[in-house]
Formats: sequence, structure tokens, C-alpha cells
Amino acid sequence: MIVIVDYGLGNLASVQNMLHKVGGECIISGDPDVIAEAERLILPGVGFFATGMRNMRERGIVAALDHAVLRQRRPVLGICLGMQLMARHGQEGDALGLAWFDADVVRFDQKRMGAAKVPHMGWSVIAPRYDHPVLPMSDNEERFYFVHTYYAVCERPADVLADCDHGYTFTCVIAKDNIIGVQFHPEKSHRFGMALMQRFIDWIPA
Repeated sequence: MIVIVDYGLGNLASVQNMLHKVGGECIISGDPDVIAEAERLILPGVGFFATGMRNMRERGIVAALDHAVLRQRRPVLGICLGMQLMARHGQEGDALGLAWFDADVVRFDQKRMGAAKVPHMGWSVIAPRYDHPVLPMSDNEERFYFVHTYYAVCERPADVLADCDHGYTFTCVIAKDNIIGVQFHPEKSHRFGMALMQRFIDWIPA
């Protein structure tokens, strides 16, 4: 059973609907006991970094996630803000994150953007750096739907699974061990998102 983590932010129903389309059994829950014992987790999110972390701490979700992900090593997928919360710090609200990655979340630098606008909104092609069960290398371009103003900057190059361009190149997918995070919205990305969700369901981390 996949648990979609409810911490008060995010389009939970859209993620659930996409999982149902690809045959995924899932529930939405903010109960720390349910989260701690989940077989597989999705950490979605739309909104403010600092608010997301505050909500999770107040509801006891941080400890439950750490238990499931770091101790039990359950597969987890972070989506948009959910991915950003996996970093150690977020510029948006100057808040500490889950610190699953040596990464910081920063705002797009408008001075480097050229004609590109912030937020980054719409369809963009991503470029995987290496093969991964959830995001395999392919000769075909994979496009996903983005809506964001902030992105993760990883300290370890090995944690960067894919890049994207919007004014300049930024990290759009991070991964290590049983954890993967995507800056885009697979639940809004039609066949590309459906395929990614299916691969996440089938993924058995080494």
C-alpha cells in the first residue's frame, strides 16, 4: 500500500487519481503511525517550504517519515515541494528541511534568467544524467509539467539524477538509495507522468 502523506499542503487528490490510473493501491494519510509503517510513500506538495516543515513537525510526521525512509528504507517519491523538503534548508521562509540530501533549496536568480520568467510554469524536457529504475535513460525526450519558483542545489553531484533548463540549467530530479524526488508534477504530466508513477510502484531499491 502506498501512503500519500497529508501534511496540509498539496494536491493530494490529483496524485491519488494518477496512482489509481496505473493500478496503484494507495491511501491519503497524515497519521504518523500509518506513515511510519507504510510500504511505499509519496510526499507531495504545493506551497511554502517553511509552512510545510512546520506542519509536519507539529503533526509528528517528521519522525514517522524518518523511521519509514531512513530506518525501514521504504521507497519514497517527493513531488515538487515534497522534493524540496528533502533538502537540509529552504530559502523560502529560511527553514530547515528533512536533510535527507546535502542540498539547499534556492530561488531562481532573475539576473541569470534572460527572457525566461519566474515562476517556471509549463512543459519542459528533462535530461537524465544516468539510468535509474524510476527514470531510465531513453532516446526519446521526456516532458513534464513544472510550476515552481525554487529548486534544489545539491552538494553531491551523484545525488543529481536529472537536469532541466529554464533560463539556465537547474536540478530537477534528485535520488539516492530508496529516495527519489522530482521538481515537476508527474500527476499533471499525462503519459510521461503515468509511466514514471508506474515505475515508482514497481521499483525495488537495491
